[in-house]
Amino acid sequence: MARALAFLTRIGDFVRGLTGWQRFVLALAMGAISALAYAPFGIFPALLLCFAGLVLLIDGTQTRPRPIWNAAFVGWTFAFGQFLLGFYWVGYAFMVDAADHAWQIPIIEFCLPGGMALYIAAACALAARFWRPDASRVFALAICYALGEWVRGHALTGFPWNLPAYGWGASLGVMQSVALFGSYGLTLLTVLFGASLALLFTRAGDWRVPAGMSALFVVLWIGGDVRLALHPTVPIENIHLRLVQPNVPQTEKYVPRYRERNWRRLIDLSLAKNGPTPTHIVWPEAAPPFLLTRAPEALDDIALMTSDKVLLTGAVRIEASSATDYRLFNSLYIFAHGGQLLATYDKFHLVPFGEYLPLKSLFNAIGIAKLVNSPGDFRAGRGPMTFDIPGAPPVTPLICYEILFPDEIAAARRPGWYVNVTDDSWFGPPSSTGPYQHLLTARFRAIEQGLPIARDANTGISAVIDPVGRITVSLAAGQMGAIDAMLPAALPRTPYSRFGEWLFVVLLVLCAAAGWIVRREIRA
Repeated sequence: MARALAFLTRIGDFVRGLTGWQRFVLALAMGAISALAYAPFGIFPALLLCFAGLVLLIDGTQTRPRPIWNAAFVGWTFAFGQFLLGFYWVGYAFMVDAADHAWQIPIIEFCLPGGMALYIAAACALAARFWRPDASRVFALAICYALGEWVRGHALTGFPWNLPAYGWGASLGVMQSVALFGSYGLTLLTVLFGASLALLFTRAGDWRVPAGMSALFVVLWIGGDVRLALHPTVPIENIHLRLVQPNVPQTEKYVPRYRERNWRRLIDLSLAKNGPTPTHIVWPEAAPPFLLTRAPEALDDIALMTSDKVLLTGAVRIEASSATDYRLFNSLYIFAHGGQLLATYDKFHLVPFGEYLPLKSLFNAIGIAKLVNSPGDFRAGRGPMTFDIPGAPPVTPLICYEILFPDEIAAARRPGWYVNVTDDSWFGPPSSTGPYQHLLTARFRAIEQGLPIARDANTGISAVIDPVGRITVSLAAGQMGAIDAMLPAALPRTPYSRFGEWLFVVLLVLCAAAGWIVRREIRA
């Protein structure tokens, strides 16, 4: 034991002693390694140990000039490494229309992770303001880092992709804790757990906080497994879902010579006799290769197909008062029996630079246009909505990106399930990590709300997720087909669905109080 502690101390001294470019190279490497915790890899110890390394690197800045600025740069470099590896798939979206957008790939591959890393840089700078050579510093970092992640998820429309909480994707038991305090609450505890391990790399070898955090996560894991055992998947009788995955490459989706093929693929997969007769069919985001309401033959096909079924399909929608006055929406249509258009939902959280261009005159002047090739920007809908549909519980649709935002998806009326339609072909080939990360995010939303999710993706991964985050059935990325499944029953409202981020605030206060107590004990 003494040798092990001495070895850890030498490692800690080495990391703290790094200066200049060596410190920042290690921060970049640690950030990149920490990204291996996220889907599809699921190596969560990488995230925890790299947070410990971040503490040691910030320790090293405190004995140098300008400690706050150096801590900020360490934090930025760490986060840049993590986001560079975690977000690399964004570049694939710029290859769909390579002639117009491929030149932007080097810019976006630096600017997106670099911009997101600014939130973590600010968090580390703020933590350095309260840094002390005792255990209180790990509480300061955890609080500031979690707040930085919350701001990342909300500022400038927000981009809460790969939150530290999602590093637990390999442990469905630990994931259950978000039903209590949400993904930002688990983010706070995850950073605190990882950061506390840095205390083992000191001469004092303070083991109390890491031991306490280890015990807490064992309790979360055991409690989560108990919750899973208490809530098996319970299918609702007489509801048979069919999720259609047409697997149409984005480069072929709207090409005139492929439109008929793409349309027939949707119809044929919906009517295939290779499973139980579906009662509810789901098509992915923007599935029809044309404006559906302006294609009478397609509406006739839908009327025949839905004689005794319900169809929920993503579609591009246009409202036009004249040839030059129109509005575009990324929508979802609900067709009831016989093709009756029962409801229309419009996506409310649009993707900047994808569906609309902020600061349009500025970016157009330098040759940057939005990725979706459409005449004008898409317009935002009114927010999450719940719709009654025949033969199934009320449903709240979410289109693609909207599933990312834990505190935005709750409609005024609680549904019995979510349907999440998406087109992850923008994320690249089946080997890309983007679809796996997107699917994991949906699983967290299901657990937080205690509601099942039917997730239909054009190129995959399509899946049915039960209200505790289990995947009951799925179809892999890059495959064409349809999956048939029962709809799982919802659970009663979770604490998170009732109180939202207030329990995250409570955790922040408790961590601040714990840090204050630790510092007071040291002074005494």
